[in-house]
Amino acid sequence: MDHATPLEQALHVARALVLADLAAGEVADADVVSLVEDSVTHRRWWVEQWPEGVGCLAGLVAQDVQDALLEKYGRWPLCPVCAHGEPHALDVEPELGPDPHWVCSEAGVRVAAVGGLGPVLHR
Repeated sequence: MDHATPLEQALHVARALVLADLAAGEVADADVVSLVEDSVTHRRWWVEQWPEGVGCLAGLVAQDVQDALLEKYGRWPLCPVCAHGEPHALDVEPELGPDPHWVCSEAGVRVAAVGGLGPVLHR
């Protein structure tokens, strides 16, 4: 029987979605997974303070990991849509809301749902 609270379930989903995208981009090494865990710990506290934010967790964890990767390794995930110009990272939209997606701000297109980069990156 699963006794996980809705908060724990949402945190598990957020973790799984971001890990799926990291694995799809072949960057899910131990150091990067630690960044995910750090974000989940921080967001657990955040949602305990603002319970209505539980639906925003996946996008926030994705943004947290993206920001941490930028500081340590560089931009992630790189846009698979734009074949020309400087390489650039995808953004998470909405910044604070449910149903987060990776979007290319330059082309103005949704690329994939958070957790759904695999098929896009492996074309």
